Amino acid sequence: MSFISKPKVANPSLPSNELGLNRRDYEGSMSTLCAGCGHDSVTAAIVQAAYELALPPQSVVKLSGIGCSSKTTAYFVAGAHGFNAVHGRMPSIATGANAANRNLRYIGVSGDGDSLSIGVGQLAHVIRRNLDMVYILENNGVYGLTKGQFSASADIGTKSKKGEANEQEPIDPVLLALALGASFVARSFSGDKEQLVPLIKAGLSHSGFAIIDVLSPCVTFNDHEGSTKSYAYVREHSEAPVAADYVAPQREISVSYAPGELLPVTMHDGSSVLLRKLDPDYDPTDRAQAAAYVQERAMRNEYVTGLIYVDQKRRDFHARANTTDAALNSVPFERLCPGAAKLPRILASFR
Repeated sequence: MSFISKPKVANPSLPSNELGLNRRDYEGSMSTLCAGCGHDSVTAAIVQAAYELALPPQSVVKLSGIGCSSKTTAYFVAGAHGFNAVHGRMPSIATGANAANRNLRYIGVSGDGDSLSIGVGQLAHVIRRNLDMVYILENNGVYGLTKGQFSASADIGTKSKKGEANEQEPIDPVLLALALGASFVARSFSGDKEQLVPLIKAGLSHSGFAIIDVLSPCVTFNDHEGSTKSYAYVREHSEAPVAADYVAPQREISVSYAPGELLPVTMHDGSSVLLRKLDPDYDPTDRAQAAAYVQERAMRNEYVTGLIYVDQKRRDFHARANTTDAALNSVPFERLCPGAAKLPRILASFR
């Protein structure tokens, strides 16, 4: 994976936050994702949220697994700590890092393939532990890096680029998180920056595990079999000396709609999704009501967006494990290793 650095040139009139940093100070490398990819809109929202919260870049830890979504972490907060894990294993790395230093802000970015297939077991247990982090799931329904196969979040009847229809039941990350006891559950759309930025800020400020399912359209796999301008047709009727690919630039999809409003959003291939923004009087503290509401709207093919559920009373990972306030690398060796004489007493405490 290669990264192109952005020039560190900013307009001197850009406003600064309380740390004296402007928005560009929270950017990262140049994106290598397809032009118009919804993931880049998510990146912009994370950048804006980090700037508005005035997060010191060195206090941020960004983690990811494998997939188009996992490239996102290279594109924001260049001065942060970072770790790109193997496929589906980001939650384990996040748990270890969080246990070692509770004083940092943890941002995990994953995809529907990385989180809901090979990584679904890891996601389930990081939710159960209520790890103090924000987990952004960029959800496009396909495996983008391996040519657009259905992911576990693809809806029944969704057609692939080859015209095949998905017949398997989807995994809804919002309902999964609610069932597993997540203390902060939200959903948004990559093109709705007005909603997404506040949700990310709220997730970063929440004590415990905050998951935000972000519907993020894939612009590359909207072509279909039978089109003379599809990638499949061109490859069948041409010979190339090298393996190359080209993705035509598309316009980014953005939306603006009021609380309580139902909005149909047209995708790049002409299909549409229905977004339902929560009413102002919706109660996000009732888990059973939240699950019932999401399921009710799903039966109408509507995606509920906004803060779906939050539990501010549930103890997070550190409160339950009674971890030290200090980062482990700052704890004196004598405290970390009490010696053989104290070992029997420590072992007895676990019996």
